[in-house]
Amino acid sequence: MSILRGKKVLLGVTAGIAAYKTASLVRLFIKAGAEVKVIMTPAAKDFITPLTLSTLSKNPVHSSFTNEEDENDMWTNHVELGLWADFMLIAPATANTMSKMATGNSNNLLLATYLSAKCPVYFAPAMDLDMYKHLSTKNSFEKLASFGNIMIPATSGELASGLVGEGRMAEPEDIVSFIEKDILAALPLKGKKVVITAGPTYEAIDPVRFIGNHSSGKMGYELARAAANLGAEVILIAGPNNQSISHSSVNVVNVISAEDMYNAAHADFPSADIAILSAAVADYKPKDVATQKIKKNDSTLQIELVKTKDILASLGDIKKEQFLVGFALETNNELENAKGKLTRKNLDMIVLNSLNDKGAGFGKPTNKVTIIDKKMNTLAFGLKSKAEVANDIFSEILKRIHA
Repeated sequence: MSILRGKKVLLGVTAGIAAYKTASLVRLFIKAGAEVKVIMTPAAKDFITPLTLSTLSKNPVHSSFTNEEDENDMWTNHVELGLWADFMLIAPATANTMSKMATGNSNNLLLATYLSAKCPVYFAPAMDLDMYKHLSTKNSFEKLASFGNIMIPATSGELASGLVGEGRMAEPEDIVSFIEKDILAALPLKGKKVVITAGPTYEAIDPVRFIGNHSSGKMGYELARAAANLGAEVILIAGPNNQSISHSSVNVVNVISAEDMYNAAHADFPSADIAILSAAVADYKPKDVATQKIKKNDSTLQIELVKTKDILASLGDIKKEQFLVGFALETNNELENAKGKLTRKNLDMIVLNSLNDKGAGFGKPTNKVTIIDKKMNTLAFGLKSKAEVANDIFSEILKRIHA
C-alpha cells in the first residue's frame, strides 16, 4: 500500500505543454489511494480540458473564483482549498507561475490558493531550455526553496521547441515516487523496526479441538497499520484471525500456538526498536495433546493444563534498548493489576482496557484504554475506534522515545 493512501492532494495545473501529463498524474494518485482536487489556471485549459481531469479525479475542477457562466454562482473559497490538502503539487510549474509564486502575485485562483496553503508544496518545473537556464528562473527556484517549497527537478530530453536539454517535466511516475520518498523520509518511525503481536492463540487438545479466546486481532492489525503509516518496518506476528492488511511495510508472520508466537517474537525482538504485544495469548495449554480425535464416551472429560511461556515477561528479561509495550485486559482492580504487570515484566508502557467498559474488549470495532508508563503516569482515553486508539498509542510512544 502506498504512503499516499488516504492523502488529500491538491494539484495545480498551469499553462504548459506538459499539462497533458496531468491526466496520468491524477490516475496514479487515485490508484495509490489518494483523493485529488484540481485547480487550473485559465490558460491551462488550452492544453487539457477540465472535463478530463474532473472525470479522472472524481471531483469538480476549479479555475476561477466564480463560475464564469453564472455570475451568481457560489464563490470558490481558495482558503478552504488550501486548508483541505495534505500537500499541494503544482505541475507543470511554468516560469510565469513560479515567478508569481516567488513574488506573491495572486492574480488567479491557483496562486491565491498557493498563498493560503498551510501544507507542503511541491512544484515540478516545465519549460524550454533557454527559459529553464535564465537567471530569473534560477532566482525563482531559490526563492521558492527558501519558502520551504520542494522542487521536483526537471529532466533532460526533447522539448516542445525541438531543442534537447533541461526543462522537461519529470514523468508522472517519477513525480509520484519522489513525493512518496519525501513523505517517508520525514516520518518519525522511518528506519525503525516495530514488532507487533495480534489475535488469539489456539492450544490444541486433539487434531480437531483447541483452547482459545474471542480475540479478533483487530487492535493489533490497526497498530501495525499505524506503525507502517509512520514509516516503520513492521513485523506482525498474528494468531488465527479473519483480519487482513495490505501494506508494503508490513510483513505478516502467521502462527497458531503460544509456543509459535513465543518463537516468532524472540526471533525478531533482538533487532526491533519497538515491540507491542497486543495478542491475547493463552495462559494455559493441555499437558498432553491427543493424536486422535477424543470420542464423546463419558459424561465428563478432564484435561490437565500447564502454563504457556510468558512471552511478554521473557522479552522484558532480555530487553536492551527496545521500547516494550504490553496490554492488560482486566475485569477487576484494573489499574492496580496493570501497574503490577508493567513493573513485573519490565515494560516501558502498558495499555489497559477493561471488559467492564461498554464498547471495549474482544470482537468490538472500538476500544477504551488507559495508558500507563514506567513512571506510573496515567492517561485515560474515551471510547474510540481501534484505528484511533492505535494512533493514540503511537503518539504516546513517540513522546517517550523522543523525550
